[in-house]
Amino acid sequence: MDTQQKPWLEHYPPSVPKDIRLGPDQTLIDSLDTAIKKHKDRTALTFMGHDVSYAQLDRRADAFAAWLQSQGLERGSRVMLMLPNGLPFLMALVGTLRAGMVAVNTNPQYTERELEHQLADSQSDVIVILENFAHVLQQVPKQVQPRHVLISTVGDLMGLKGAVINLAVRYLKRMVPSYSLPGALRLQDVLEQGASLPLRREPAHPDDLALLQYTGGTTGRPKGAMLSQRNLMANVLQVEAVGHPALGDFQGPAYTMMVALPLYHIFALTVCGLFALYAGMHMVLIMNPRDLDSICKAWKRNPPEVVPAVNTLFNALANHGPFRSLPFAQLKLCLAGGAALQKSVAERWLALTGCPLIEGYGLSETSPVVAVNATDSRDYSGTIGFPLPSTDVVLLDSQDQPVAQGEQGELAVKGPQVMSAYWNQPEETAKTFTAEGFLKTGDIGIMDEQGRIRLVDRKKDMILVSGFNVYPNEIEDVVASHPDVLEVAAVGVPSEHSGETIKLFVVRKNPSLTEDEIKRWCKERLTAYKRPRIIEFRDELPKSNVGKILRRVLRDEEAGKAPAG
Repeated sequence: MDTQQKPWLEHYPPSVPKDIRLGPDQTLIDSLDTAIKKHKDRTALTFMGHDVSYAQLDRRADAFAAWLQSQGLERGSRVMLMLPNGLPFLMALVGTLRAGMVAVNTNPQYTERELEHQLADSQSDVIVILENFAHVLQQVPKQVQPRHVLISTVGDLMGLKGAVINLAVRYLKRMVPSYSLPGALRLQDVLEQGASLPLRREPAHPDDLALLQYTGGTTGRPKGAMLSQRNLMANVLQVEAVGHPALGDFQGPAYTMMVALPLYHIFALTVCGLFALYAGMHMVLIMNPRDLDSICKAWKRNPPEVVPAVNTLFNALANHGPFRSLPFAQLKLCLAGGAALQKSVAERWLALTGCPLIEGYGLSETSPVVAVNATDSRDYSGTIGFPLPSTDVVLLDSQDQPVAQGEQGELAVKGPQVMSAYWNQPEETAKTFTAEGFLKTGDIGIMDEQGRIRLVDRKKDMILVSGFNVYPNEIEDVVASHPDVLEVAAVGVPSEHSGETIKLFVVRKNPSLTEDEIKRWCKERLTAYKRPRIIEFRDELPKSNVGKILRRVLRDEEAGKAPAG
C-alpha cells in the first residue's frame, strides 16, 4: 500500500515512525532478557507493598526455566499459566520463554468445563495454578490434567510477609477451597530446586511459537491464537512507537505503570507486561481490579505515569470518592482498550485528572493492538484512531473486496503482529484470512479521509462484558443442556457497570423452571463474566424461514427498534 492507500501515515504525530524497525532475527525473549539485565537495579514489580527488583525477577525466571528443562520437556512444550496478577506471573512467563517453551494464558476463574477444554486442546504439560483455584483442576478428568502441577500462593516470593498473607487468605478469609492433587509441587520448592540447576540457553527464532492466547473467535468455540516471538515483539515496538509523543524515549527515571488489568488478558499481557518490561518500567500489580480501595492505596504509595485500563474501570475510579484526592500531575498516558470508550467517561476522567483517555483497539489474534489515537491528543474522538506503524488495514464487503472510502466494511488487518493461525484449527484459520493475507476481525467500521477508524458494529452476535468477549453460542449450549429448557437465545444489553450484560430468552420445556434454577446451572458451568444476569421466559423465539433463532430481532426489541409488525 502506498501513502494514498494509507492516509493515516500523513497524520501521525511527528515523532511516530511510519514503520517499526524489527530486526530479521529479533525475538521477544532476547529483547526482554537484554532489558531485564540493563535495568537490574530498578524495581520491576510491586505487589501488596512488596518490591521485586529486575535482578530478582531475572534469577527467579532462570530458576523456573532450568527446572522446566530438567523435567525432560521438549522445546515447544506448553506451560499453562492459570494465575491472577501477582509476583509469580511474569517470572513464570519469562522463564517459560527462556526454556524455549510456549506459554498458555488461562483465566483463573474458569470452571472445570472451560479448563478441561483448554487443557485438552493445548495439550499442556505443565500448569502453574493459584491454590485458590486448585479445586477446579481437581475436577478435570485425570487423563487431561498436565503431568506437572505447580501450586502457587498469593504470598509467593514475599518472604515472611507472604507467609502471613497466606495464613490470612487460607484461614481467616477462607478463600482456598480444599483440594487433592497428588504429586503437585509448590512453586516455591520448584524455584529452590531450579536455582541449583543448569539452564541451557538455546537461541530463539522469530517464528517460534511464544504464546497460545485463547479466544472465542466468531463461533464461540475457544481457539488458541498462535502468537510468535516476532508477533509479540512487533507489537511491543509498535506500542513503543505510538507511545513516544506521550512517553518519550525512556532515557530518564523509570516510569511507574498501574497494572490493574489481569495479565491473562492479551491487552494487559502485551501493554502492561511485555511492553513495561521492555521499557524498564515499575509495574504496580493489582490482583482484584474491583477493589477500588486497593487501587487507591497502591496509587497513593506509587503514583503512576502510565495507566492502561478498560472503560468500566476508568468510570468506576472517577466515581469513587477516595480516588479524587490522589495525585494526578505525574500522569502521562492513560490508555483505554478492551471495550468502547464512552464519551461521558472520557470527559469525566479528563476533568478530574487532567490526563486524557487515549482509546485503542485490538484483538487476541493481533497480539493485540491494531489501532490507537495519537497519544498526544487531548480530545475524545469517538474513534479507535489510526492503524499502528507497519500495519495495513482495509474495510471489506461481503465478497472480501475493499469498500469505497467512507462506506462501512469489515475491518481486516495485515501486519507483523498478526497471528499465523489458530492452534490445530486449519478450517477456522482459512475462514479468518483473505486470499491476500488480511485477518478479518468481524468488526464493522468506517474510515474517514485521514485514516481514522470508527467502529459502527461488532461481530454480529458477540457480547462485550467489562472488556471480555462473550459468545452467545457457548452460553446457549450450556443453558440448552438443562433438561427443562426447550430453546434459548443470549444477547447483550447495555449495562452501566460492565458496558454490556447478558440477557437470556428461554422457552421452557417444564413450566416450573425458575430464574434461580437457570442461574445456579450457569454458575456451575460458566465463569462469572459469562453468566446471564437477566432472564426472560417466552412462549416462542423469533426464527428465520429455516428455523434459525434470530438474535438480531431480540436485540432490536431490547433497544426499542423492532420494526412494526
